[in-house]
Amino acid sequence: MTTSDGYTFALDENVERTSVRFKNRYGIEVAGDLYVPKNATGRLPALAVSGPFGAVKEQSSGLYANEFARRGYVALAFDPSYTGQSGGTVRDVASPETYTEDYSAAVDFLGLQDIVDRDRIGVQAICGLSGMALTAAAADSRIKAVATASMYDMSRSMSRSYQDSYTPEQRHQVVDYLSRQRWKDAENGTYARGLHEVPFDEAGNLVEADSIFPETLPADPNPVLAAFYDYYRTERGYHPRSINSTTAWTATTPMAFFAFPLMANLDMLAPRKALLVAGADAHSRYYSEDVHKTAPDTVDLVIVAGADHVDLYDRKDLIPFDTLDEFFTKNLA
Repeated sequence: MTTSDGYTFALDENVERTSVRFKNRYGIEVAGDLYVPKNATGRLPALAVSGPFGAVKEQSSGLYANEFARRGYVALAFDPSYTGQSGGTVRDVASPETYTEDYSAAVDFLGLQDIVDRDRIGVQAICGLSGMALTAAAADSRIKAVATASMYDMSRSMSRSYQDSYTPEQRHQVVDYLSRQRWKDAENGTYARGLHEVPFDEAGNLVEADSIFPETLPADPNPVLAAFYDYYRTERGYHPRSINSTTAWTATTPMAFFAFPLMANLDMLAPRKALLVAGADAHSRYYSEDVHKTAPDTVDLVIVAGADHVDLYDRKDLIPFDTLDEFFTKNLA
């Protein structure tokens, strides 16, 4: 339920939250909330936190940051560029490169804080910002450890669809649709909205829409749709600045994710460590499992019994914070 201050969770009584701004290397101003334990002394370990894809810092990432601060970390929850309260001229456009850069910019900011130990900075990512977090860590050695929850590989998701189910013909159809949409946007001088994971209907036709979720659920909804809807469109997690709660991404957003795969240099993460957390019942579980297979000596995998994908957004009874805390304590030593 959204609180009176606009957050979908209550601030812990032992934590202080401050609104902050910092710039990435492209000059885009990124908006964040800095969570710090009250009465903290010395230099503390710190975490940059973001996600899910299409969410804002007042939702899941803030909840995670609040919990980590309660446990003794300085935690920065931030809105990626072009979304929420962050800057960027075209609103609600996603970029694999820029979103990856935003994590490094968050590390820049954290490393300038007197209360932060620069040698103990990690990243916690949720859902669709997880691929960017792992990509950032592979290229930025200041990130000493990275954890994800309900990881999505957005490049794989957009360019190949769920469970890599696009046929080669469908992939070409999506690229053609995105390419033609660019001319439409150029002619209109505006940026149309569209589905970032472009589906096909039962007749094999590409589906277009200007909002991610319907106003109301159908009588017998797809379970994955129902789970996302229950978070983004109800009191549980609704926020008016969240793309997923209110609208859709720019229609041409998937183009960059076809062109630039995430996590291509995951081997560069070693000897640093990653921890991937996935729900046993999550439709997205295979993303974490596949990444784990590519680097089992660097990447650990935790499967949470009884949890689906969305449960790890805000179900504190299911999110394994003790395990995450233990991971960061060990790897940010």
